[in-house]
This record gives sequence, C-alpha cells and structure tokens, in this order.
Amino acid sequence: MQQEPDEFAELVLEVAERIPPGRVLSYGDVAELLGRGGPRQVGRVMARWGGGVPWWRVIRADGSPPPGHEVRALQEYLAEGTPLRQDGTRVDMRRARWDGRS
Repeated sequence: MQQEPDEFAELVLEVAERIPPGRVLSYGDVAELLGRGGPRQVGRVMARWGGGVPWWRVIRADGSPPPGHEVRALQEYLAEGTPLRQDGTRVDMRRARWDGRS
C-alpha cells in the first residue's frame, strides 16, 4: 500500500490549499481544473491525505460536505461565511463555487 501521495495526489492537495476561505470546489471541479482524474479519484485523495488541507472546501457537486464530516464541515462553513442553501446543511454551489483563479 502506498504510504506517500503520488504526483496526482500532491496536485489535488495543492488545489485544495488554494481554495479561498468561504469558497468551495466539487470533486469534479478539482479534476477538471487539473485536467486529469475524476471525482472519485479526487475523493480518494482527499479521504486518504486531505487531513492537512482545508478538506471542507472540496465537496460533492450537490453541496454536501464529505460523508461522516458534516458537523465539523458546517462549523468551518459558518466560521468562513460560506454561502449555504436554505436548508443550512449544504453549500450553495452557485454562490460559493470558486473560479480557480487566485
């Protein structure tokens, strides 16, 4: 089993670190920004090595936080002022999606 992140994983983690507070990208957005991989590959990287980056900013396309981390993610969204949907449990992707530019 691989102990260290490979090149793709390092790139995914770099993108996650660049997402500004209050903004998000979906797993698919990250893959598209990198021009490689897909949502599942990005999700796998985040699950395995994402603990050291702002993981709550990489989410499902429907605005749902990473499964099993909903409570902590919501705390981060509230602290950062991330736009939420009316239900208060999901991010408003239309308003919160980052365009990938610094």
